[in-house]
Amino acid sequence: MKGRRLASLKGLRIRPSSDLIRQAIFNLIGQDMTAIKVLDLFAGTGSLGIEAISRGAEWVTFVDHAGHSTKLIEKNLRLCGCHDSGVVLRKNLLEGLPLESMKRKFDLVFIDPPYGKQMIPRLLAELGQGEVLALASLVVAEASKLDDLPRVAGRLKLAKTRVHGETQIAIYAYGDSE
Repeated sequence: MKGRRLASLKGLRIRPSSDLIRQAIFNLIGQDMTAIKVLDLFAGTGSLGIEAISRGAEWVTFVDHAGHSTKLIEKNLRLCGCHDSGVVLRKNLLEGLPLESMKRKFDLVFIDPPYGKQMIPRLLAELGQGEVLALASLVVAEASKLDDLPRVAGRLKLAKTRVHGETQIAIYAYGDSE
């Protein structure tokens, strides 16, 4: 799907991951996503999950609270011809993960909330309990470089961090992953 332009909304209601940040994330976690299952939290335009599909991911569950975001993700999935590779859930993540809607164990989770809202530590703690994570899975958190992220959250351990401009990328390993 290289070169495809995703639809986005004008204004600052959604802050999609830039091409540079997406590339940095996949350089950190690997390029081959063959047959993995992905959970994209605060999915926005769906750019991270769709990038994973384009790299071979078997399935992506996209979660966002905003109705305009969920419609945009569905539009982008159709635009890229991958609407059969994922599902879009509308859920307020401040209320916790939509566990009742998740029938899969995920190999990779993206967390990209609005910066400066301190949402990541609580979600990491919930993910670290392991109800939705497969063994040897990774969690990628995108935050402000000023955010203080935990080193450990349940069975999740901080494996590496990188700062690109104003953005901090934190990779957490679950179980046996490196």
